[in-house]
Amino acid sequence: MNEDLPGLLTDLGFTEYEAKTYLALLRQSPLTGYAVARISGVPRSKIYEVLGSLAERGDVLVSYGEPIQYAPRPPQEMIESRRRVVAEQFSAAERGLEHFVDQKMPNDLIWDIRGREEILYRIREVIHRAGQQILLQVWEEDAPEIREALQEAAGRGVAIAVVAYGNPDFPFARVYSHEPGAEEITQEYGGRWMIVSIDGHEIVAGVVSMGKDSRAAWSSHLGIVMPITEQIKHDLYIAEMLLKHRDVLEASFGPALRDLRTRFGPPTSIYRPQPERGSPGQSGGAGDGL
Repeated sequence: MNEDLPGLLTDLGFTEYEAKTYLALLRQSPLTGYAVARISGVPRSKIYEVLGSLAERGDVLVSYGEPIQYAPRPPQEMIESRRRVVAEQFSAAERGLEHFVDQKMPNDLIWDIRGREEILYRIREVIHRAGQQILLQVWEEDAPEIREALQEAAGRGVAIAVVAYGNPDFPFARVYSHEPGAEEITQEYGGRWMIVSIDGHEIVAGVVSMGKDSRAAWSSHLGIVMPITEQIKHDLYIAEMLLKHRDVLEASFGPALRDLRTRFGPPTSIYRPQPERGSPGQSGGAGDGL
């Protein structure tokens, strides 16, 4: 028997004694209450209370003969019953919370999102709200995390323009390769970021390559949405100009405009994490250091 089964059953709502009882009946049935106690290890003083609870819930079948005997509900039926219950609970919660759906977040706050998975979830959620345009900066390594959400957005007519570090494989979008390439930028800055702007009124921007230590900002605040959106557009402009006038630009500024990057490049320590201020938390307002 799988040693994890009792724990899996407790995750499905069984108590420890109920899990032992149900598994004993799966191994051998029908059984009397006395036999179930002996095989399962559940104390005899508790076994009839446990069997009664399982029977009331429908997880155990009872034959009221002489003596009374018990058998388990088939596992497939037990699992399907719980699946239906959970689905009904989710549907009820969705209906109950429906009138809150259209409530909007305050647009004058900047929210601090922490952890790679939380950031990627927020980016996908923002993409789902896009109505006309998505502007994006993304690394090839992180592209699969948002590909499905972007493809769905493209399917409903949203225009998508991407500044890519590497090849994200987005056939549904206009993709421009950033120069210099992903490896050089990663070495220069020590990490990967993702920036998304939807419809010019909401952004998520942050570092996604630091696991649980990844940090991002999420906001509809005009003071952050406008410059970040324009920064993505600026990179798109440069990429378009390089496509059409590479020889002229590189004659003036070096391969991939390297001379310009050297002139305005940051000190190597400028983007290193700074000590925390205030109490830790998952989200907060504009005063939380962003």
